[in-house]
Amino acid sequence: MNQKVTIAIFSFDEGHTNLIIKRLIGINLVGKIIVVAKNEYEYSADIIRIKSDYLFSGEIISQIIEKTRTPYIFFVKSGSDVKLSEDNINSFLSEASKTNSGWIYSDYFEKQNSSSVHHKLIDYQIGSIRDDFDFGYCFLARVDFMKNNISGLFSVKNNFLYSGLYDLRLTISRNYPVTRILKLLYAVNSGSENCSSDKKMFEYVDPKNREVQIEMEKVATHHLKEIGAYIEPSFKEKINFDKEFDIEASVIIPVKNRVNTIETAINSAIKQRTNFSFNVIVVDNYSTDGTTETIHKISEKDKKVFQLIPKRKDLGIGGCWNEAILNKLCGKFAVQLDSDDIYFDENTLQKIVDKFYEEKCAMVIGSYKLTDFNLNEIPPGIIDHQEWTDDNGHNNSLRINGLGAPRAFYTPIIREIKFPNVSYGEDYAAGLAISHQYKVGRIYEPIYFCRRWEGNTDASLSLEKQNANNFYKDSLRTQEIITRQKLNKKRLKD
Repeated sequence: MNQKVTIAIFSFDEGHTNLIIKRLIGINLVGKIIVVAKNEYEYSADIIRIKSDYLFSGEIISQIIEKTRTPYIFFVKSGSDVKLSEDNINSFLSEASKTNSGWIYSDYFEKQNSSSVHHKLIDYQIGSIRDDFDFGYCFLARVDFMKNNISGLFSVKNNFLYSGLYDLRLTISRNYPVTRILKLLYAVNSGSENCSSDKKMFEYVDPKNREVQIEMEKVATHHLKEIGAYIEPSFKEKINFDKEFDIEASVIIPVKNRVNTIETAINSAIKQRTNFSFNVIVVDNYSTDGTTETIHKISEKDKKVFQLIPKRKDLGIGGCWNEAILNKLCGKFAVQLDSDDIYFDENTLQKIVDKFYEEKCAMVIGSYKLTDFNLNEIPPGIIDHQEWTDDNGHNNSLRINGLGAPRAFYTPIIREIKFPNVSYGEDYAAGLAISHQYKVGRIYEPIYFCRRWEGNTDASLSLEKQNANNFYKDSLRTQEIITRQKLNKKRLKD
């Protein structure tokens, strides 16, 4: 293709940005180069400089679009050394032309020290509306649509400081395909730096990011309204709790090979002080490390503890939850306790059940303190999910990557919904399904210790596993968005 393309570089590092510019200068396809940076750098070429403390603000995105005279903008994030060639850029342009896509991204080579690996990304879905979706370091967007809709961008109209690029992507996705190219179209020399999956997991709930999250929520909510997936809070049904149960509450602990933590978990449940009856159901998923024997010894001593061993051997955590909630031993409320974790004090269970009756809700989610194995607090500390509000939590839940802990369910409702038989995202799937129809109660004080250690199932995940997890949660969001769109259409007809 012979058409020119505008390059817009978000500069996080002056040295890397200069290297990128030097490579781009000799490429015939490159028209203008725009650099957005927090400082006034002197670069090695005649480029357009935009200085701002907020690189992704609505105003900055608006300026980039206004300064562009080419059919496409090629966005580059320069946090690392990105290596681009004319063939690379031409491949992006060719794909955009063939697919009529509005947003194009690709896999890439990632060079760390002396090795080079295939850095795979994941396909975009309707449910890929989280603001941290990974498009890599380079992505192409069509300009004609942007030019015609720039004044209508939600972030521009509201002078948002952090969410302009996010808003642009969602706006484009409502009108054009977002396409991933499976080829490796560029290379990135990222050195040895690598943000762990564990750190990324808690970035969005870190209190220091609160202002950013409020903006992102507003943009995501606007998007849901535009695609007909927004659920009004007035549609929430309240629960009467008129079903009779022999036991008021059951603490549910799915476990496999946690001999080092299961005893403390069970003991924290046993020690709960309540004004109602409760039991502890431990679903032992064929442990082989001594966990089974530990549970058996505890259940022999305390009649509140029941050990369930499923008949099936192919169950994930969600399948183990189904074993518990469908069992006749399960009480009116099913309350989560992971085998790695413990309750904050002896009053956790009482607070959860009180919240059910206080708000007549189908699900209660608490807050927790993040600690190491020995209960020493680790950053970001208390995770209270303040991003959840009664008015909009059920919508914002489609943007964020988790709902919090501990989670508790009104048993008749969760028996209808059930959990998917997986070991990641099973709770998120159940929470989304509940939240579009029923009220979810929140406890914003810590009632749970979430212990991080090398044995956690989500600690230090490989890229392949991170991708699989993210794709799965995006698929849950896709299903939920389609469900909500259908519900809204039905309500309009009724």
